[in-house]
Amino acid sequence: MAEPVLHVRGLMKSFGGVRASDNVELSVEPFETHAIIGPNGAGKTTLIAQLSGELAADAGTITFKGRDVTRLPSHRRSMLGLARSFQITSVFLNMTVVDNVALAVQAHRGHSFKFWKPAAADAELVEPARRTLEQVGLEARAGDPASALSHGERRQLEIAMALATEPELLLLDEPMAGMGQEESGRMVETLKALKGGKTMLLVEHDMDAVFALADRITVLVYGRVIASGLPQDIRNDDAVRRAYLGDEA
Repeated sequence: MAEPVLHVRGLMKSFGGVRASDNVELSVEPFETHAIIGPNGAGKTTLIAQLSGELAADAGTITFKGRDVTRLPSHRRSMLGLARSFQITSVFLNMTVVDNVALAVQAHRGHSFKFWKPAAADAELVEPARRTLEQVGLEARAGDPASALSHGERRQLEIAMALATEPELLLLDEPMAGMGQEESGRMVETLKALKGGKTMLLVEHDMDAVFALADRITVLVYGRVIASGLPQDIRNDDAVRRAYLGDEA
């Protein structure tokens, strides 16, 4: 069996008297889409922040591609291939869509930033940027200013910028947040198109999206994992139904 891309053991994080991560155990297999669900205050965002390196764990280990990254800063984890969609992608609204992605390509390759030279003039940056925009369905908006995009399209752009760093694990923290039904549907289709080619860890409140996308689901309640398994097993788990899914199950 292939080694997990990500393996978390005994992860702990407290804020005062509140334990946001309580001995969390988690593994993400190569090319799977693994969803993290749970009620508000369950510790989902705290977990993602620890995985990305934005927040230091109090105890436990985070192993990425067989390497202990528990104490590595976020930029080092990014260079190893771990990308958090909204953390590493600040959309520049006064730049074109393709130039935003070209900058992400440039940053990943370690090139110096030459803001006086339009990214669109550098084929080595713009060609991979355009290919990435095709992956998320934004190729038709490549030349438009990012400020002209809808909320959902900006989230697609953020994912394109994360993909431009060629991640081996993509952390997605509520990619459907703030979207209407139509935009959420487009985002689900975008992520479905990435399935099998990218390893993804998804935090999401939209249960329709979770069950449409996830290969496995882990449930957090008050910082502790109460269940982890296949979607149908999670849907039918009595403890999960009581703690979170309720009528949605």
